[in-house]
Amino acid sequence: MNPNQERIESLVYKTVLRACTEISEDVLQILEQAYERETNPTAQSILAAMLDNVRIAGEKDKGICQSPGYPTSWLSFGDVNMPLGVACAVESAVVDATKKGYLRPSLVDAVTRHNDGTNTGLGIPNIEYEYNPGQTYIDFIISFKGCGAELGNAMQIMPPAKFGKNFSGLKRFIVETALAAGGKPCTPFGIGVGLGGQMDIAAKLSRKAISCRRWDDTNPDPVLAGWEEELKEAINSLGVGAAGIGGDTCCLAVKIAKAHTHTAVQPIAINFHCWVARRAGFRLYDDGRLEKLL
Repeated sequence: MNPNQERIESLVYKTVLRACTEISEDVLQILEQAYERETNPTAQSILAAMLDNVRIAGEKDKGICQSPGYPTSWLSFGDVNMPLGVACAVESAVVDATKKGYLRPSLVDAVTRHNDGTNTGLGIPNIEYEYNPGQTYIDFIISFKGCGAELGNAMQIMPPAKFGKNFSGLKRFIVETALAAGGKPCTPFGIGVGLGGQMDIAAKLSRKAISCRRWDDTNPDPVLAGWEEELKEAINSLGVGAAGIGGDTCCLAVKIAKAHTHTAVQPIAINFHCWVARRAGFRLYDDGRLEKLL
């Protein structure tokens, strides 16, 4: 085996286990800030329990959530560093994490509902590959996004007439979707919004936006950056609160990604992510340097 290939497979395995037992540092900090400013005593006690859960999972080396979530990975590479065998490495790591009790075996055949107890199967784990000419490193991120949060997701293909002035119609759809979801997505949640393309592209954009971006970053597009803050404030003003029992914070972040689309439509996908942000990654440079991602 190529020494670099062997190193990549080892890094993938360690990254999968880290994602099972931790939430990413950026989300942890936002959750701590939400606890500090919460004025509803019951909601604050729930946030405290969430933070205790994170601490205990780390101390005991246990899975941070009873749900396995749904494993999706993103792998980007350049001209000469396409890593081989990553799919096999991810599948092996997921099976091992399940056998060791980090992940509950919950993923089933979509038709027969058969569960083989491995959290793998047709299409799982999903890996999104991205080739970037000239890139001198490999980026790998894996996300185990909880599936209870999926129950609040929404998709709509809007005609231009429904956008509203200053996109008020589009923003209203996002806020109303958050209100309808209530506490089901294990609040406080993050929301990924995908705009453009067709239905499949908008959905992928929404998942990647909330799974791969830091929840404390600023969108490089100033218009989208303004929308993200505006929507987060609007959703928190609904008063849904932690666990849906009322409070100051139900939304930790809104992350928006866009792609060009046809003039006749505006596809929009809304993707909820519970506070259990089990995602981890690494960047491996061609010269061997290593950086932690998320």
